Amino acid sequence: MRRTLPTDAEVREILSRRRTRPAPRAAPRAGKTLTPLIKKLDAQFGRSASALEPLWIEIVGERLARITSPKNIIKGRAGQPGILELRVVSAAALLVQHQSEEILAKVNLFLGEGTVGKLRIAQGPVKPPVKAVERPKRAPKPPPLSAAAEADLAASIASAPDELKAALAKLGRAAMSRPNSQD
Repeated sequence: MRRTLPTDAEVREILSRRRTRPAPRAAPRAGKTLTPLIKKLDAQFGRSASALEPLWIEIVGERLARITSPKNIIKGRAGQPGILELRVVSAAALLVQHQSEEILAKVNLFLGEGTVGKLRIAQGPVKPPVKAVERPKRAPKPPPLSAAAEADLAASIASAPDELKAALAKLGRAAMSRPNSQD
């Protein structure tokens, strides 16, 4: 025997007795969840040399950045300052050794006071530092030509083919607007 479907009143009564599950919450953002872990790891291990690489030119200057690169930061024990390992071009190792106090001061300014207390020099090849790509500066637009100069230009390109007139007019305006052009 087939079972009959409940009526609307019976459906409402059944649904009112049953507990429904609440709508699922959205998952928390990964950044919000990982922030405490990252802070704990940063406090435990400190920043690495990879944090210094992108800003190495600004930290030590262009001259030293060409002959050095940060290799590693060894965290000190029990609150002692750490050790910064630098890869240095062999010929410049003595120069870097003499400037070690200045380098440490600049690095500590970036990483925080007392982070690095010693400098360990490893001689070897150094990749040239990567500079930020600078966009070439555009020359300012020349001032517009006077009405007489524009008329002379139009008369001089009147016999040119139609396909070239726009390009010749642009070239003519640029040449005639230059400050050292002769009329």
